Amino acid sequence: MKEQNGICYDFLETGRPVMQGTNGAVTSPHYLATQAGKDVLKKGGHAVEGAIAINSVLCVVYPHMAGLGGDLFALVSDKSGHGVKAFNGSGRSGSEVTRDIFEERGLDSIPDRGTLAANTVPGTVDAWWELHQQYGRLSWDTLFEQAIQYAEEGFPVSEKFSRFVHEKQDLLKQYPETAKVFLPDNTPLKTGDILKQPDLAWAFNQIAQNGREAFYEGEIAKKVIDSLRKNDGLLNEEDFKAHQTTVEEPLSSEYRGYTVHQLKPNTQGIGTLMMLNILEEYDLQKIGDQTPGYYHLMAEAAKIAFTYRDQWVTDPEFLSVPMEDMLSARQTQTMNEQITMDKAFPVEDLEELPEMKTNRDTTFMSVVDGEGNAVSLIQSIFHEFGSGFIPEGCGFLLQNRGSFFSLDKDHPNTLEPGKRTFHTIIPAMATKDGKPFMLFGSMGGEGQPQTQCALFTRVVDFGYNIQQAIEAPRWLFGRTWGEASSSLKLEARISDSIIQTLKDRGHEVEYAENYSQQMGHAQGIVIDPETNVYYAGADPRGDGIALSW
Repeated sequence: MKEQNGICYDFLETGRPVMQGTNGAVTSPHYLATQAGKDVLKKGGHAVEGAIAINSVLCVVYPHMAGLGGDLFALVSDKSGHGVKAFNGSGRSGSEVTRDIFEERGLDSIPDRGTLAANTVPGTVDAWWELHQQYGRLSWDTLFEQAIQYAEEGFPVSEKFSRFVHEKQDLLKQYPETAKVFLPDNTPLKTGDILKQPDLAWAFNQIAQNGREAFYEGEIAKKVIDSLRKNDGLLNEEDFKAHQTTVEEPLSSEYRGYTVHQLKPNTQGIGTLMMLNILEEYDLQKIGDQTPGYYHLMAEAAKIAFTYRDQWVTDPEFLSVPMEDMLSARQTQTMNEQITMDKAFPVEDLEELPEMKTNRDTTFMSVVDGEGNAVSLIQSIFHEFGSGFIPEGCGFLLQNRGSFFSLDKDHPNTLEPGKRTFHTIIPAMATKDGKPFMLFGSMGGEGQPQTQCALFTRVVDFGYNIQQAIEAPRWLFGRTWGEASSSLKLEARISDSIIQTLKDRGHEVEYAENYSQQMGHAQGIVIDPETNVYYAGADPRGDGIALSW
């Protein structure tokens, strides 16, 4: 047992080594996807092409978490010297998607599942296209070869994937096309079953041959719209034709000499930056990792930052979001004044906010190529299995991201036609002197800003390598996975004495498993600024691996 000042640091002896190399690095939540990314880089592909290949394979082997029917966000640092670019590949609500539509049907909220929840245009394929247009070196169809192979020839179902199918089989049974894929012969897929998806292979072949047009104006779009019409869906042809990815400057903040980049709202990336602004005011090395003070401060930073995040984050085209004010020194001081190190700020004293729906279906991946081009990318269909609805003949699930809208006209994230909803999914990138230093992210709803802060502080403040930072015990404050309580969930590897101290400070504490999926599947890459060695890590809580060479 490794101890320092009476604190156990056994987790620094990781269950898997950090991957090291100088010619490239890739990491994702599934081993087949990671290998696909490496293969594309070895063919001379740009980092973004490696990421697209990874993402496309995830759409096949992790279809409950990723898919053609979802949204995407990415941060790219290219050696051209144009700084970090942010790609917002989230879809907008349809032109016929109004609050009145739901109210006429007697609904006071948008259903979590089904076609009424699939009321935003999927943005992933267009984002892939835009990324490839700007940075691509290889032919477009090359990027989907392995995804098509696994869809046509099949792949072995992992234990974690099978577990999700078993847990959600009642949902999957409701939709014939969905049941056909995941419940063959009315039986949930088992670990080791070979899953073939011919309809999904068809969709990928259409995209490989005809680009984004296949999805937004071609045969795929026709099938999706026809299937939605048969099932009371709300999207139409013009909604698909009008979709475009937004490319913009990222939202950034400084932390101990590093610049941390996030996507602007409609994402919750500003939540991570607000937390880091709070944390920078404290000497974390003096507080120490694996101490009551560390976990207390992290939970309080999330609790306070999220109250402001929830009041403002939505589509900035519909509400002027005061991003500069939220990241200002004055606002940071205001937040810090609400934090004391010996007592938890009472949850009941926080401003009452609308209930947030959360998810655990996201996939995060990151890639650095041999030239130092880097991408941090996240893609999601929102809840596990998204809306639950697969359009006839398409093979992919439509996301239920539109269920995140509110039907309250006074809510900041109120439903309007042509609007992007609040997004929990966020990729992160930190740069040092303008060069990429760390790519990091995780699945996990409200846990994503917290996990990002865990990874970044453990690398920057405590000097862990990225694998150690990923495997270290994690926490989660908030109403995640749709739970009612805003408790502080702690992995059971955290000592009883720490947990008791946190309870004494007023935290409502719950235990989680030693390596709990509640904490998300984190991935990351760190680039040593002195040696240019790439260090890549992947989360044992998922099915992923990291590779570097």
